Amino acid sequence: MRRLQERILGPSKTGVSSSTSEIWLLGVCYKVSEEDSSGNLVNGNGLVAFTEDFSSRIWMTYRKGFDVIDSKFTSDVNWGCMLRSSQMLVAQALLVHCLGRSWRKPLQPPFDPEYIEILHLFGDSEASAFSIHNLLQAGKAYGLAAGSWIGPYAMCRSWETLVRSKREQTNLEIENQSLSMAVYIVSGDEDGERGGAPVVCVEDVARLCSEFSKGQVDWAPILLLVPLVLGLEKVNPRYIPLLWATFTFPQSLGILGGKSGVSTYIVGMQDDKAFYLDPHDVQAVVDIRGNDLEADTSSYHCSVIRHLPLDMIDPSLAIGFFCQNKDDFNDFCVRASKLADESNGAPLFTVAQSHSPTKPINHEDVMVNRGEIQGDDAIVLGNPPSDSEAQSHDDDWQLL
Repeated sequence: MRRLQERILGPSKTGVSSSTSEIWLLGVCYKVSEEDSSGNLVNGNGLVAFTEDFSSRIWMTYRKGFDVIDSKFTSDVNWGCMLRSSQMLVAQALLVHCLGRSWRKPLQPPFDPEYIEILHLFGDSEASAFSIHNLLQAGKAYGLAAGSWIGPYAMCRSWETLVRSKREQTNLEIENQSLSMAVYIVSGDEDGERGGAPVVCVEDVARLCSEFSKGQVDWAPILLLVPLVLGLEKVNPRYIPLLWATFTFPQSLGILGGKSGVSTYIVGMQDDKAFYLDPHDVQAVVDIRGNDLEADTSSYHCSVIRHLPLDMIDPSLAIGFFCQNKDDFNDFCVRASKLADESNGAPLFTVAQSHSPTKPINHEDVMVNRGEIQGDDAIVLGNPPSDSEAQSHDDDWQLL
Protein backbone atom coordinates (compact mmCIF):
# COMPACT_ATOMS: atom_id res chain seq x y z
CA MET A 1 0.00 0.00 0.00
CA ARG A 2 2.84 2.36 0.76
CA ARG A 3 4.16 1.71 -2.75
CA LEU A 4 0.82 2.95 -4.12
CA GLN A 5 1.11 6.14 -2.06
CA GLU A 6 4.68 6.75 -3.16
CA ARG A 7 3.71 6.25 -6.78
CA ILE A 8 0.99 8.88 -6.37
CA LEU A 9 2.58 11.44 -4.05
CA GLY A 10 6.24 10.59 -4.38
CA PRO A 11 8.43 9.32 -1.52
CA SER A 12 6.88 10.32 1.78
CA LYS A 13 8.57 12.73 4.14
CA THR A 14 7.43 12.00 7.66
CA GLY A 15 7.92 13.34 11.13
CA VAL A 16 8.83 16.82 12.33
CA SER A 17 12.20 18.31 11.44
CA SER A 18 14.79 19.62 13.90
CA SER A 19 13.53 23.16 13.31
CA THR A 20 12.54 25.13 16.40
CA SER A 21 10.13 27.30 14.40
CA GLU A 22 6.56 27.42 15.61
CA ILE A 23 4.02 25.03 14.13
CA TRP A 24 0.50 26.14 13.26
CA LEU A 25 -2.12 23.40 13.18
CA LEU A 26 -5.63 24.52 12.21
CA GLY A 27 -5.48 27.78 14.14
CA VAL A 28 -3.43 26.51 17.10
CA CYS A 29 0.23 27.46 17.57
CA TYR A 30 2.79 25.03 19.01
CA LYS A 31 6.10 26.35 20.28
CA VAL A 32 8.99 24.00 19.70
CA SER A 33 12.00 24.27 22.01
CA GLU A 34 15.51 22.99 21.34
CA GLU A 35 14.73 20.05 23.63
CA ASP A 36 11.63 19.29 21.57
CA SER A 37 13.49 19.38 18.27
CA SER A 38 16.08 16.94 19.55
CA GLY A 39 13.46 14.26 19.04
CA ASN A 40 12.88 13.56 22.72
CA LEU A 41 9.10 13.41 22.53
CA VAL A 42 8.83 12.24 26.13
CA ASN A 43 10.09 15.55 27.46
CA GLY A 44 9.20 17.73 24.50
CA ASN A 45 5.89 19.28 25.50
CA GLY A 46 5.44 21.28 22.28
CA LEU A 47 5.86 18.33 19.96
CA VAL A 48 3.87 16.02 22.22
CA ALA A 49 0.95 18.44 22.18
CA PHE A 50 1.22 18.88 18.41
CA THR A 51 1.33 15.12 17.82
CA GLU A 52 -1.67 14.55 20.07
CA ASP A 53 -3.62 17.26 18.24
CA PHE A 54 -2.61 15.93 14.80
CA SER A 55 -3.58 12.34 15.62
CA SER A 56 -6.96 13.48 17.00
CA ARG A 57 -8.05 14.85 13.63
CA ILE A 58 -10.43 12.54 11.80
CA TRP A 59 -8.65 10.67 9.00
CA MET A 60 -10.63 9.49 5.97
CA THR A 61 -9.05 7.11 3.49
CA TYR A 62 -9.86 4.89 0.55
CA ARG A 63 -12.20 2.10 1.67
CA LYS A 64 -12.97 -1.27 0.13
CA GLY A 65 -16.06 -3.40 0.51
CA PHE A 66 -18.66 -0.64 0.79
CA ASP A 67 -22.20 -0.67 -0.58
CA VAL A 68 -22.07 -0.79 -4.38
CA ILE A 69 -22.11 2.48 -6.33
CA ASP A 70 -23.45 2.55 -9.92
CA SER A 71 -23.76 -1.24 -9.94
CA LYS A 72 -19.97 -1.46 -10.17
CA PHE A 73 -17.82 0.20 -7.51
CA THR A 74 -17.30 -1.22 -4.03
CA SER A 75 -14.07 0.71 -3.49
CA ASP A 76 -12.88 4.24 -4.22
CA VAL A 77 -9.22 3.31 -4.70
CA ASN A 78 -7.50 5.51 -7.32
CA TRP A 79 -10.40 7.97 -7.69
CA GLY A 80 -11.82 8.99 -4.31
CA CYS A 81 -9.00 11.03 -2.76
CA MET A 82 -10.69 14.42 -3.27
CA LEU A 83 -13.93 13.15 -1.74
CA ARG A 84 -12.05 11.71 1.24
CA SER A 85 -10.01 14.89 1.71
CA SER A 86 -13.17 16.96 1.71
CA GLN A 87 -14.79 14.61 4.22
CA MET A 88 -11.85 15.23 6.56
CA LEU A 89 -12.28 18.99 6.31
CA VAL A 90 -16.03 18.83 6.97
CA ALA A 91 -15.50 16.35 9.81
CA GLN A 92 -13.09 18.82 11.40
CA ALA A 93 -15.76 21.52 11.21
CA LEU A 94 -18.20 19.21 12.98
CA LEU A 95 -15.64 18.35 15.65
CA VAL A 96 -15.10 22.02 16.40
CA HIS A 97 -18.83 22.70 16.40
CA CYS A 98 -19.83 19.79 18.62
CA LEU A 99 -16.80 19.24 20.85
CA GLY A 100 -14.62 22.36 20.54
CA ARG A 101 -11.17 22.91 19.01
CA SER A 102 -9.46 21.69 22.18
CA TRP A 103 -11.03 18.22 21.94
CA ARG A 104 -8.59 15.31 21.81
CA LYS A 105 -9.41 11.68 21.14
CA PRO A 106 -9.42 9.70 24.41
CA LEU A 107 -7.00 6.82 24.60
CA GLN A 108 -9.72 4.35 25.54
CA PRO A 109 -13.49 4.03 25.12
CA PRO A 110 -16.19 4.86 26.01
CA PHE A 111 -16.01 7.78 23.58
CA ASP A 112 -18.01 10.97 23.42
CA PRO A 113 -21.44 10.40 21.81
CA GLU A 114 -20.89 13.45 19.58
CA TYR A 115 -17.62 12.00 18.25
CA ILE A 116 -19.22 8.65 17.43
CA GLU A 117 -22.15 10.38 15.74
CA ILE A 118 -19.78 12.38 13.55
CA LEU A 119 -18.02 9.21 12.41
CA HIS A 120 -21.40 7.63 11.70
CA LEU A 121 -22.31 10.55 9.42
CA PHE A 122 -19.37 9.66 7.16
CA GLY A 123 -20.06 5.94 6.89
CA ASP A 124 -19.85 4.30 3.49
CA SER A 125 -23.52 3.82 2.68
CA GLU A 126 -26.48 5.90 1.59
CA ALA A 127 -27.79 5.71 5.16
CA SER A 128 -24.94 7.98 6.30
CA ALA A 129 -25.66 11.62 5.48
CA PHE A 130 -22.15 12.54 4.34
CA SER A 131 -21.07 9.30 2.67
CA ILE A 132 -19.32 9.35 -0.68
CA HIS A 133 -22.50 7.75 -2.04
CA ASN A 134 -24.52 10.84 -1.15
CA LEU A 135 -21.74 13.21 -2.19
CA LEU A 136 -21.64 11.68 -5.65
CA GLN A 137 -25.40 11.99 -5.97
CA ALA A 138 -25.35 15.63 -4.85
CA GLY A 139 -22.46 16.49 -7.19
CA LYS A 140 -23.82 15.09 -10.45
CA ALA A 141 -24.51 18.58 -11.75
CA TYR A 142 -20.82 19.43 -11.21
CA GLY A 143 -19.43 16.37 -12.92
CA LEU A 144 -18.97 14.09 -9.94
CA ALA A 145 -19.01 10.44 -10.95
CA ALA A 146 -17.70 7.25 -9.42
CA GLY A 147 -14.39 6.30 -10.98
CA SER A 148 -13.51 9.85 -12.03
CA TRP A 149 -11.27 12.38 -10.31
CA ILE A 150 -12.72 15.84 -9.68
CA GLY A 151 -11.31 19.19 -8.58
CA PRO A 152 -11.82 21.45 -5.57
CA TYR A 153 -14.45 23.74 -7.12
CA ALA A 154 -16.81 20.88 -7.99
CA MET A 155 -16.17 19.35 -4.58
CA CYS A 156 -17.10 22.54 -2.74
CA ARG A 157 -20.28 23.00 -4.76
CA SER A 158 -21.23 19.38 -4.11
CA TRP A 159 -21.00 19.92 -0.36
CA GLU A 160 -23.12 23.04 -0.68
CA THR A 161 -25.77 21.05 -2.55
CA LEU A 162 -25.66 18.05 -0.20
CA VAL A 163 -25.99 20.08 3.00
CA ARG A 164 -28.78 22.18 1.55
CA SER A 165 -30.72 19.13 0.35
CA LYS A 166 -30.36 17.36 3.69
CA ARG A 167 -31.56 20.47 5.48
CA GLU A 168 -34.60 20.78 3.20
CA GLN A 169 -35.55 17.16 3.83
CA THR A 170 -35.92 17.54 7.57
CA ASN A 171 -37.98 19.50 10.06
CA LEU A 172 -35.57 18.76 12.88
CA GLU A 173 -34.12 21.46 15.06
CA ILE A 174 -30.97 23.17 13.72
CA GLU A 175 -28.95 21.57 16.53
CA ASN A 176 -29.19 18.25 14.68
CA GLN A 177 -25.51 17.55 13.99
CA SER A 178 -25.80 16.33 10.42
CA LEU A 179 -27.55 19.55 9.44
CA SER A 180 -25.96 21.92 11.91
CA MET A 181 -24.10 24.29 9.62
CA ALA A 182 -24.73 26.27 6.50
CA VAL A 183 -22.22 26.11 3.63
CA TYR A 184 -21.12 29.27 1.83
CA ILE A 185 -18.92 29.15 -1.27
CA VAL A 186 -16.68 32.22 -1.55
CA SER A 187 -16.68 32.99 -5.26
CA GLY A 188 -16.40 35.87 -7.72
CA ASP A 189 -18.87 38.53 -8.79
CA GLU A 190 -22.40 37.13 -8.97
CA ASP A 191 -22.89 38.72 -12.39
CA GLY A 192 -19.95 36.79 -13.77
CA GLU A 193 -17.48 39.67 -14.03
CA ARG A 194 -14.11 38.26 -14.97
CA GLY A 195 -11.07 38.86 -12.86
CA GLY A 196 -10.60 39.90 -9.26
CA ALA A 197 -10.34 37.92 -6.07
CA PRO A 198 -13.37 36.03 -4.72
CA VAL A 199 -15.44 37.96 -2.21
CA VAL A 200 -16.99 37.08 1.14
CA CYS A 201 -20.22 39.09 1.01
CA VAL A 202 -21.36 39.75 4.57
CA GLU A 203 -24.96 40.40 3.56
CA ASP A 204 -25.12 37.11 1.65
CA VAL A 205 -23.72 35.18 4.62
CA ALA A 206 -26.22 36.76 7.00
CA ARG A 207 -29.11 35.95 4.65
CA LEU A 208 -27.89 32.36 4.17
CA CYS A 209 -27.67 31.80 7.94
CA SER A 210 -31.20 33.09 8.43
CA GLU A 211 -32.58 30.91 5.65
CA PHE A 212 -30.69 27.87 6.83
CA SER A 213 -32.05 28.16 10.37
CA LYS A 214 -35.60 28.30 8.96
CA GLY A 215 -36.28 31.39 11.01
CA GLN A 216 -35.39 29.75 14.32
CA VAL A 217 -32.39 32.01 14.91
CA ASP A 218 -30.77 35.01 13.23
CA TRP A 219 -27.44 33.26 12.78
CA ALA A 220 -26.22 29.72 12.18
CA PRO A 221 -22.81 28.05 12.33
CA ILE A 222 -21.29 28.36 8.87
CA LEU A 223 -18.68 26.52 6.83
CA LEU A 224 -16.85 28.81 4.39
CA LEU A 225 -15.19 27.16 1.39
CA VAL A 226 -12.87 29.14 -0.90
CA PRO A 227 -11.96 27.31 -4.15
CA LEU A 228 -8.99 28.93 -5.85
CA VAL A 229 -6.60 28.59 -8.76
CA LEU A 230 -3.36 30.30 -7.75
CA GLY A 231 -1.19 29.69 -10.79
CA LEU A 232 -0.72 27.41 -13.75
CA GLU A 233 1.61 24.53 -12.97
CA LYS A 234 2.43 25.56 -9.41
CA VAL A 235 1.30 28.12 -6.86
CA ASN A 236 2.49 31.63 -7.65
CA PRO A 237 5.07 32.40 -4.90
CA ARG A 238 3.26 35.62 -3.97
CA TYR A 239 0.42 33.53 -2.53
CA ILE A 240 2.52 31.23 -0.33
CA PRO A 241 2.75 33.62 2.67
CA LEU A 242 -1.00 34.27 2.43
CA LEU A 243 -1.85 30.57 2.45
CA TRP A 244 0.49 30.13 5.40
CA ALA A 245 -1.22 32.96 7.28
CA THR A 246 -4.69 31.41 7.00
CA PHE A 247 -3.56 28.65 9.37
CA THR A 248 -3.18 31.25 12.12
CA PHE A 249 -6.91 32.07 11.93
CA PRO A 250 -8.84 30.48 14.83
CA GLN A 251 -11.46 29.54 12.23
CA SER A 252 -8.97 27.58 10.07
CA LEU A 253 -10.06 24.24 8.63
CA GLY A 254 -6.99 23.83 6.44
CA ILE A 255 -6.73 23.20 2.71
CA LEU A 256 -7.94 20.65 0.20
CA GLY A 257 -4.83 20.34 -1.91
CA GLY A 258 -1.80 18.30 -2.81
CA LYS A 259 0.15 17.54 -5.91
CA SER A 260 -1.29 17.66 -9.42
CA GLY A 261 -4.27 15.33 -9.69
CA VAL A 262 -3.76 14.11 -6.12
CA SER A 263 -5.69 15.42 -3.14
CA THR A 264 -4.66 15.48 0.51
CA TYR A 265 -5.94 17.34 3.55
CA ILE A 266 -3.37 19.96 4.57
CA VAL A 267 -3.73 20.76 8.27
CA GLY A 268 -0.59 22.60 9.35
CA MET A 269 2.43 24.70 8.51
CA GLN A 270 6.02 25.04 9.69
CA ASP A 271 8.67 27.02 7.84
CA ASP A 272 8.41 26.03 4.16
CA LYS A 273 6.50 22.78 4.60
CA ALA A 274 2.87 21.74 4.93
CA PHE A 275 1.69 18.91 7.18
CA TYR A 276 -1.10 16.77 5.78
CA LEU A 277 -3.35 13.76 6.27
CA ASP A 278 -3.11 11.37 3.34
CA PRO A 279 -6.28 9.60 2.12
CA HIS A 280 -4.40 7.12 -0.07
CA ASP A 281 -4.24 4.25 2.42
CA VAL A 282 -6.71 1.47 1.61
CA GLN A 283 -8.73 0.20 4.54
CA ALA A 284 -11.71 -2.09 4.93
CA VAL A 285 -15.11 -0.53 5.53
CA VAL A 286 -15.98 -0.04 9.18
CA ASP A 287 -19.58 0.30 10.30
CA ILE A 288 -19.67 2.85 13.13
CA ARG A 289 -23.14 2.87 14.63
CA GLY A 290 -24.30 6.14 16.09
CA ASN A 291 -24.87 4.75 19.60
CA ASP A 292 -21.79 2.48 19.87
CA LEU A 293 -19.55 4.34 22.32
CA GLU A 294 -17.20 1.32 22.48
CA ALA A 295 -16.57 1.22 18.72
CA ASP A 296 -13.11 0.61 17.32
CA THR A 297 -12.27 3.97 15.73
CA SER A 298 -8.55 3.40 15.22
CA SER A 299 -8.88 3.40 11.42
CA TYR A 300 -10.12 7.01 11.58
CA HIS A 301 -6.92 8.39 13.07
CA CYS A 302 -3.32 8.60 11.89
CA SER A 303 -0.20 9.21 13.96
CA VAL A 304 2.16 9.34 10.98
CA ILE A 305 2.97 13.01 10.38
CA ARG A 306 3.62 13.59 6.69
CA HIS A 307 4.71 16.81 5.04
CA LEU A 308 5.47 18.24 1.61
CA PRO A 309 7.18 21.46 0.47
CA LEU A 310 4.82 24.39 0.22
CA ASP A 311 6.02 25.24 -3.27
CA MET A 312 4.99 21.76 -4.45
CA ILE A 313 1.28 22.28 -3.72
CA ASP A 314 -0.93 22.19 -6.79
CA PRO A 315 -2.40 25.66 -7.56
CA SER A 316 -5.93 24.24 -7.71
CA LEU A 317 -7.06 24.07 -4.09
CA ALA A 318 -9.75 25.09 -1.62
CA ILE A 319 -9.40 26.76 1.78
CA GLY A 320 -11.89 26.06 4.57
CA PHE A 321 -13.01 28.08 7.58
CA PHE A 322 -15.64 27.41 10.24
CA CYS A 323 -17.41 30.18 12.16
CA GLN A 324 -19.33 28.98 15.19
CA ASN A 325 -21.44 32.09 15.66
CA LYS A 326 -21.85 35.72 14.65
CA ASP A 327 -18.97 36.98 16.79
CA ASP A 328 -16.70 34.31 15.37
CA PHE A 329 -17.65 35.35 11.83
CA ASN A 330 -16.99 39.00 12.67
CA ASP A 331 -13.54 38.06 13.95
CA PHE A 332 -12.87 36.07 10.76
CA CYS A 333 -13.86 39.07 8.62
CA VAL A 334 -11.48 41.38 10.47
CA ARG A 335 -8.60 38.92 10.06
CA ALA A 336 -9.40 38.27 6.40
CA SER A 337 -9.63 41.99 5.60
CA LYS A 338 -6.29 42.62 7.31
CA LEU A 339 -4.70 39.79 5.33
CA ALA A 340 -6.11 41.25 2.10
CA ASP A 341 -4.63 44.64 3.03
CA GLU A 342 -1.21 43.03 3.38
CA SER A 343 -1.38 41.18 0.05
CA ASN A 344 0.17 43.90 -2.16
CA GLY A 345 -2.88 43.93 -4.41
CA ALA A 346 -3.08 40.14 -4.90
CA PRO A 347 -5.35 38.82 -2.11
CA LEU A 348 -6.58 35.26 -1.85
CA PHE A 349 -10.05 36.69 -1.25
CA THR A 350 -11.60 39.87 0.09
CA VAL A 351 -14.51 40.85 2.33
CA ALA A 352 -17.31 43.21 1.33
CA GLN A 353 -20.47 44.31 3.10
CA SER A 354 -22.55 43.97 -0.09
CA HIS A 355 -22.16 43.40 -3.82
CA SER A 356 -21.68 47.12 -4.49
CA PRO A 357 -18.44 47.30 -6.55
CA THR A 358 -17.68 50.89 -5.60
CA LYS A 359 -18.01 50.85 -1.84
CA PRO A 360 -14.63 50.74 -0.06
CA ILE A 361 -14.55 48.75 3.16
CA ASN A 362 -12.30 48.66 6.18
CA HIS A 363 -11.53 46.18 8.91
CA GLU A 364 -14.47 47.22 11.07
CA ASP A 365 -17.02 47.86 8.32
CA VAL A 366 -17.06 44.15 7.54
CA MET A 367 -18.78 43.50 10.85
CA VAL A 368 -22.34 42.34 10.56
CA ASN A 369 -23.47 45.19 12.81
CA ARG A 370 -22.45 47.64 10.13
CA GLY A 371 -22.65 51.38 10.72
CA GLU A 372 -22.10 51.03 14.49
CA ILE A 373 -18.31 51.03 14.26
CA GLN A 374 -16.14 53.15 12.02
CA GLY A 375 -12.47 52.82 11.13
CA ASP A 376 -9.82 54.63 9.13
CA ASP A 377 -8.10 51.77 7.28
CA ALA A 378 -10.28 51.78 4.17
CA ILE A 379 -9.45 49.32 1.40
CA VAL A 380 -10.72 48.88 -2.11
CA LEU A 381 -10.94 45.38 -3.56
CA GLY A 382 -7.61 44.77 -5.24
CA ASN A 383 -7.19 44.19 -8.96
CA PRO A 384 -6.21 40.66 -9.96
CA PRO A 385 -2.52 39.88 -10.54
CA SER A 386 -1.60 40.75 -14.10
CA ASP A 387 0.67 37.81 -14.82
CA SER A 388 -1.01 34.79 -16.34
CA GLU A 389 0.40 32.59 -13.62
CA ALA A 390 -1.90 34.07 -11.01
CA GLN A 391 -5.29 34.06 -12.70
CA SER A 392 -8.03 32.94 -10.32
CA HIS A 393 -11.38 34.03 -11.73
CA ASP A 394 -14.63 32.14 -11.54
CA ASP A 395 -14.39 30.73 -15.04
CA ASP A 396 -11.11 29.03 -14.10
CA TRP A 397 -12.69 27.36 -11.08
CA GLN A 398 -15.52 25.95 -13.12
CA LEU A 399 -13.02 24.06 -15.24
CA LEU A 400 -11.73 22.15 -12.23
